[in-house]
Amino acid sequence: MKLTTKPTLLGIAVFTALAAPAAMAQATGWYAGGSVGGARATIDDQRIQNGLAGQGLATSSIDDRERHAAFKLFGGYQLNRYFGVEAGFFDLGKFGYTAHTTPAGSLTGDITVKGLDLDLVGSYPITDRFSVLGRVGVISGRTEGAFSATGAARVPYASTHTSERFTDAKWGAGVAYAFTDALSMRLEAERYRIKDSVGNHGDVDMVSVGLVYRFGAPAAAARPVALASEPTPQPYVAPAPVVVQPAPAPAPMPAAQPVVVKRVNLAADSLFGFDSSVVNARGKTALDQLAADLRGVQYDAIRVTGYTDRLGSAAYNEALSTRRARAVTAYLVSSGGIARDKVTASGAGETAPVTKAGDCRGTAPTAALISCLQPDRRVEIEVHGTR
Repeated sequence: MKLTTKPTLLGIAVFTALAAPAAMAQATGWYAGGSVGGARATIDDQRIQNGLAGQGLATSSIDDRERHAAFKLFGGYQLNRYFGVEAGFFDLGKFGYTAHTTPAGSLTGDITVKGLDLDLVGSYPITDRFSVLGRVGVISGRTEGAFSATGAARVPYASTHTSERFTDAKWGAGVAYAFTDALSMRLEAERYRIKDSVGNHGDVDMVSVGLVYRFGAPAAAARPVALASEPTPQPYVAPAPVVVQPAPAPAPMPAAQPVVVKRVNLAADSLFGFDSSVVNARGKTALDQLAADLRGVQYDAIRVTGYTDRLGSAAYNEALSTRRARAVTAYLVSSGGIARDKVTASGAGETAPVTKAGDCRGTAPTAALISCLQPDRRVEIEVHGTR
């Protein structure tokens, strides 16, 4: 049985803008998952007709079975923000045909395709949770064929059961959506280049949906909340006795001016997961402590400002810092008991780094540079009051 090569919407995976810098570090680590879907092969009817003609038979009709359910199981290691290495097992299902002949007879053939794969998987984030994927890899597979004939037709091979081991290439593209830092969903289209059980090359296309679970994605440890200290009150010194004289008319008192009575600086890496604006468990603990501290402070307003490091585009960094500031504000209001009308949130992106020029050299998002720029990724909370 021959599987032909037929153009489809599946193209070679293009890792768009893989050299673009990141806003923060990708959590590395192991993951596993599985996908289910459907596979499609194109049967070479002309080759079948030619084979039957060689037996002196005319082909009256051919019933092709070109689609079948398929699945794959995989595990991998995320090397950095953009790349991971993935290995797995795939079962593309069963494909076949039944050709009817004149004089009366039939020839039936079926093959199954299974194997192992090893891929380089690239990803590029579009939003906090949505990203595009591309992959290219190598497969080691086995096809097994079963053939039977009735009437005037006969099996054109030495055996009614054939098999073939092969090594070839695969590629694919898709999208992913992260429900949480640990669980995400993929939708992918892949092309497997195979050899059928009688030595012919062809393609099998698979479209699948699956789930991926990441094991213990590392995150920066929560940093202690740094609260600005209040000025130490000076001891009271009684004035020396004076002779009472008529006092001049008192000057008008200036209006009370708003001042910062408390300032909190939280590391963004301790509040959020990779490229996320969802407050994590460690971040909630820090914000709960802040809300408890504010219960004893007289204040008029609270200002929450998000900042990122310089890696990534300015527009993306500003949007990410704004989402994070709003997430902190929402948590303080919903869980901390802070009045909503007293809190404002804004994002300043990369415009106010803590690190100085020359401290962290480079533009590529290496682990060393990302670590050096860590102080720039933060959320500042200022409590304003009057004195």
